[in-house]
Amino acid sequence: MAVATSRGLVFDLIRSRGPISRVVLASSTGLTQATMSYVVRELIEDGLVIETGHGESTGGKRPTLLDIDPSARFAVGVQLGADEITYVVTNLGGAIIGRTRTHGPADDPERVVTQIADRIAELLDNIGVGRDRVVGLGIVAPGPLDLASGTIFAPPTMTAWQQFPLRSRLAQATGLPVLLDNDATAAAVAEFWGGSLADSKAHMTVYMGAGIGAGIVLGGTVFRGASGNTGELGQALHRSGSGSGSGSEDEWVTVEDVAAPAAVAARARTAIESGALAGIELTADANPYRDFALVALAATRGNAAALALIAESAEALAGAVVSAANILDLDSVVLAGPSFATAGSLYVRVLKRKLDARFFAGQLHDVQVRLSGQVAEAAAVGGAALVLQNTLSPRSFA
Repeated sequence: MAVATSRGLVFDLIRSRGPISRVVLASSTGLTQATMSYVVRELIEDGLVIETGHGESTGGKRPTLLDIDPSARFAVGVQLGADEITYVVTNLGGAIIGRTRTHGPADDPERVVTQIADRIAELLDNIGVGRDRVVGLGIVAPGPLDLASGTIFAPPTMTAWQQFPLRSRLAQATGLPVLLDNDATAAAVAEFWGGSLADSKAHMTVYMGAGIGAGIVLGGTVFRGASGNTGELGQALHRSGSGSGSGSEDEWVTVEDVAAPAAVAARARTAIESGALAGIELTADANPYRDFALVALAATRGNAAALALIAESAEALAGAVVSAANILDLDSVVLAGPSFATAGSLYVRVLKRKLDARFFAGQLHDVQVRLSGQVAEAAAVGGAALVLQNTLSPRSFA
């Protein structure tokens, strides 16, 4: 667990609110002027913070303004998905300065780890970032994960990786400090680190890759649950509507059984075979993730049958999001993940409509719903942000 410090608190305020004066920092943190001066001097000496000019005078000497130096440190984020691996390098402010993507994990984790290390080295060389300025590597993967041991526990879409000690193997292969976390949690942290959650008190990032998860940030701190595997939104129950209406158990499925890419792709293939879905040609090898992308693309182009498939997925997901919003009293929901990259706006529309109609505290406040600004790469960016936050501005992540 990362422990919050005065240094981390001050750095985080400069990062998120800069340019900012020492006087405002002291009033915002409650720290004494002496403590503030010491911490700021230390941050400047470490090259993380710079003086950028002067603010307006309030009657005395004009205050000196402080901001971060974005190029002072860098972090690597890697998103391990079922269909592809995404790599990013971000600067101290969270901006992507390098990116690449490869095909998803094969059935040989040891070989893939070597490939990841090689690709990271190549990416850093290509953008001219020295290892001495890289604070670490954040690797993110679908759950469930054992965060204590750094192990992928039992991912349903990556069975060859079960019980694989990913964190230690990557540390050995790359020579970098490595942090392992859940992809949905990382995507939520990316929103926070990027500054878009400054006014949110209760936020959830819904992440859809192969499966569906959620990262939850309450009061600026990640909510992790008992084992770090909170937010499995796709495992919420959904009434299939195919039963007799008697309430029998076999009428209930999970949200992923209806809304996840593989489920949508399977229904699309069945519809094509029956002649009910025209104008779409799916992949020859029945790749569910690429098939889903083809359906999503057709939906955005107005194909009625494709729109119906995406709407069914979005309605199932919206039910789970509304339940989570009511339980957590959310004020912000962001959609992220590669499966939202094409038709994410259609999902936003359905979720917003459902929340407007069903959110319990709706008369007191709204729930903002939007797509992530880095929708396809959000988890990788979040992996890098987790490393930066854990190293430079730690909070309680229990």
